[in-house]
This record gives sequence, structure tokens and C-alpha cells, in this order.
Amino acid sequence: MSFSQALSGLNAQSQKLGAIGNNIANSQTVGFKSSDVQFSDVFANSRIGLGTRVSSVLQNFNEGNIESTSRNLDLAIAGEGFFRFQQPNGEVVYSRNGQLTMTADGALINAQGAQIMGYGLNAQGEVQVGGQPQALTIPSDELAANTTTRVSTTLNLDSRYVVGEELSQTEAVDADGDPIYIDYHYSNNFTVFDSLGNPRNVTVYYEKTGSNAWTAKMTMDGQALMEGGDARAFDLAFDANGQMESVDDGLTGITFDAAEFFNGEPNDLIFDLNLDGTTQFGNSSTASGLTQNGYTSGSLVGITIEDDGTIMRNYSNEQSRPAGQVALVSFRNPEGLNPIGDNVWSATNASGQELVGSPGTGLLGGVVSGAVETSNVDMARELVSMIVAQRAYQANSQTIKTQDELLQTAINLR
Repeated sequence: MSFSQALSGLNAQSQKLGAIGNNIANSQTVGFKSSDVQFSDVFANSRIGLGTRVSSVLQNFNEGNIESTSRNLDLAIAGEGFFRFQQPNGEVVYSRNGQLTMTADGALINAQGAQIMGYGLNAQGEVQVGGQPQALTIPSDELAANTTTRVSTTLNLDSRYVVGEELSQTEAVDADGDPIYIDYHYSNNFTVFDSLGNPRNVTVYYEKTGSNAWTAKMTMDGQALMEGGDARAFDLAFDANGQMESVDDGLTGITFDAAEFFNGEPNDLIFDLNLDGTTQFGNSSTASGLTQNGYTSGSLVGITIEDDGTIMRNYSNEQSRPAGQVALVSFRNPEGLNPIGDNVWSATNASGQELVGSPGTGLLGGVVSGAVETSNVDMARELVSMIVAQRAYQANSQTIKTQDELLQTAINLR
């Protein structure tokens, strides 16, 4: 027996205890992955081994629990994959910790200043999936106004109305401000937006003029669209089954130029009114659908991150636009990644090259906003392992003590 076996055991168990201590110390570190020490025996052309050594330290990349934080810039990965970060020095690193903050210039960074990476936008303002990943920044520009070009509404006009009876009347004005009066059985209104984002209130008045015919007249901000000294009308025709056949001999709609409401004065607003699906049944007149594609300008009020990693900019005019998409990466051998501290890893030859993709595609997990992934350290397992390692360390110490006593006995021989 020699001291070398016991010393190797002490050294090995010391490293085992170091790994256990590191795991326990990081039990509350977001995205931390525990590690375990593997031993191997040592022989040198002898039947009796020379002790043990640490053969490797393996990382455990099992997924930790996902806990809600209610903070929309906290991200977790539900499944496989890593976030891709760019360090301030330009180095690309990987992490399971998605706790982000936004800088004054819109960069999304972690606590160490590394900027999360993903797919940017193309010229049309759409996410360029599959492009070169880049550091993501959220622009703070206002969203410009968008003029209304199309209004779609679906109505039912009550077939039980009698022509010329039960009419209501409203007062409007013509382009000169003179009053005119419009009779109607039913009306509905909607808002459209001109090129400057100014809202315009449009009301359409419907009057039954025949068994399967209706006439409609329109006002904008209380001013009627005029034609020949009277409010301009357009006609709706229905078949015997109550289905709309045409609008002013067209198929489903009609085009209006807002300048016609104001005697040709500037107002850049031309929109199509589409009535596709409108019916004439014996039920109350009602609007079952209404959409229009215009909006006023809006300022950025916040961002949200969707399950597929798309970062949406939300504006005060209730519009949303993408700012990019968080990308995830995977490795053929994650255990080959090199831990460099601050919750990040770097790629190595052992890990293989990164495989970049959108969250939720292939083997990549989805992104959970407002949550973090907790450490995957199993405290009960670590405490048991610590007891076992402690006993092994004590036993190796006892081996040294015994060897010392044997050596002392040999020295004392006369």
C-alpha cells in the first residue's frame, strides 16, 4: 500500500464536493444547469490500481421548472434550445436565462450587457425568418397614420318594413351648409381615417324602396354626399331568397371619394364600401360585421413577445407591428458546451456547430413570456451526494492514517 491511492481519492472527492457545492450555490440561479463529476480508476502495468482520477465533469441539461414572473421581458424556453446573445465585445454566447431589460436606445440585453439575437425585418416590415441572426433593437418611432381604403360591413335589412311607412328622418347639411333631410328605415355608422389620421364619422341611411330594393344615402361628419341638389343615393337589390344581388349594378360594393362631400376641397380619402354578405330577411335590421383598414398615428406604448419569439410593438392607436423575432439555437452535443460564467456557454468542437431556427420549429422549444426557467439542481439529491462524498473523503483520510501507522511500525523495527 502507498499514499498515492489515498491522495488520489482525497483529490477526487474534493473535486466532487466542489461540484456539489457549486450546484447548491446556484440552486436559485435562473437557467443554471447542474454538473456531476465522473471518476475513473488508474492502473500502470500492475494488478493493483494506483487510485482514481476525475475523468470528466458532465453538465445536466435537463429542463428546469418554468415559473411565472408577470414581467413581459422575462423569457423562458419550454423545451430544447438556447438563447443566442452577443457580448459587448462581439462574441456570441448561449444561455437559458432570458431575463432581459431594454436600454434607452431599445436594445434588449441581459444583466451582463449581452444583447439577445434573432431575425430582423425585411423592407416590407415583415420578419425575415432564416436570415442572418442579428442583435435585436426595438425602434421607438411613431407609427404613421394610414388612410382608410376599404370598409366592409355585413347587414341584415328587415324585409318587414313597408315602403314609405315607419320612416325616421335626420337633418344633414350640403356643401354650402344648407340643411337637407334624409328619410330612412335603418342606419349604421363607422369611423374612417384620412391621410393625416383625422377620424371621419360616416353614417349610412338605408330606406326600403321596393319589395327587394333599398336605397342608401351617406353623410360624413354630418355633411351629405350631394348629387343634383339632393343627397346622392346608391341602390341595393336582393333576390327572392333575401340574398343581395348588387349595389348600384355592381357586385358587392361601391367606391366613395371624400372630396365629393366637400365640393372638391382637399381631403385625401377614397374608400370602397363593401357590403358582401348583406341580407334582407324578416328579422330586425342589424350589423353583424364591420371592419376598416385605416388608423390614426400612434406612439409606442410597450412590447409583447409571442410564443414563436416574435417581438410585437404595441402603439397607442391599438395597432401592433413586429420588431423582430427571437431565435433559438440547438447543438448536437450540448454537454460539449463550455461554461464561461454569467449563465452563458460558448460553443466548442465537442458541442458541434449551432443550428439556428425559430422557436417552436423542429426540435426547438417555444418561448414563454413573463416566465423564467429555474435552476435544475435537485437539492435532495445534492445533499445525499454530499454525505456520500464526505464519507468517501473520510475513508481516504483513514487510509492515509493506516498507512502512516504501518510505516511507523516498520521504522520502529530493531
